[in-house]
Amino acid sequence: MCSIRLLPFFLPFLLILSSCQAPAPTDRLPNIVIVYVDDLGYGDIGAYGAKGVETPHLDRLAGEGLRFTDAHCAAATCTPSRYALLTGSYAFRAQAGILPGDAPLLIRPNMPTLPGKLQQAGYATGVIGKWHLGLGNGDLDWNDTIAPGPLEVGFDYCFLIPATGDRVPCVYVENHAVVGLDP
Repeated sequence: MCSIRLLPFFLPFLLILSSCQAPAPTDRLPNIVIVYVDDLGYGDIGAYGAKGVETPHLDRLAGEGLRFTDAHCAAATCTPSRYALLTGSYAFRAQAGILPGDAPLLIRPNMPTLPGKLQQAGYATGVIGKWHLGLGNGDLDWNDTIAPGPLEVGFDYCFLIPATGDRVPCVYVENHAVVGLDP
């Protein structure tokens, strides 16, 4: 009998509590695609006004995403500019110039990097294409495990060429191994 008399008192609280919901799970993180290319000028793709060379896929990415219109490169050459993008540091402070194809990894594995910070924020990270930031510790056996490299500085996946196509070794590397290696 006593519990029936308390029902009018507790009913509003029960209704309020039942209408409360746990916060909705956050939406998926937005994709981040950084296209970092040697010798590509501001106006060299259609999304930025290029004429004569069609770039429909890049134009679509640019049309559906955030476009940077006032970014500045930290160096005029590949290795120092890649180093600066990934580390946030000027390459000259690490005495980084253009590396030979078999140079050791330029970025210290314990150094904070853009891909490392993205991993901490919940992103899956990858790098595809020309790396040119060195691999290994300077005495690399291309027939063995190739490390340290991109996976040790914040990337979950890599498929790359170590340097430019005119520098040895001219191989593709996926994660820690040469692709198609026939020992």
